[in-house]
Amino acid sequence: MPADLLAARRAGRDARIERWRNIASAGSSSTLLAWSGDRLVGFSSTSTGRDDDVGLPPLELMALYVRATTYGTGVGPALLDAAIGASDAYLWVLDGNARAIAFYERQGFRFDGVTKPEDVGLERRMVRRSAETRATSV
Repeated sequence: MPADLLAARRAGRDARIERWRNIASAGSSSTLLAWSGDRLVGFSSTSTGRDDDVGLPPLELMALYVRATTYGTGVGPALLDAAIGASDAYLWVLDGNARAIAFYERQGFRFDGVTKPEDVGLERRMVRRSAETRATSV
């Protein structure tokens, strides 16, 4: 993400925390938190997909973030597994976010060619289909 966008997000930290509290308490999504002692080190959020494209999995991974200090420790894969297991799912990733893209590709997600412009930049959709779903769709 551009440095100015990250700075703006840091400046609006309290508002973002409140927004996530509201999301979690609304019950429209499933949010999981990863803790190390009393420190939050990551979270994921899933929900019924917001996109209505025919054939798209019904489950959307709306967010998965871990602190940089926990990269490589298994927190990300553990959160993803707890959030979606082996289910078919899709997500949106910021174009150019090489670290996230590589992570999702290792987890079986692939780009489906759909993009959308957002205030943070171009987002690209990735979809993961289980081996069982791929076998039945052939």
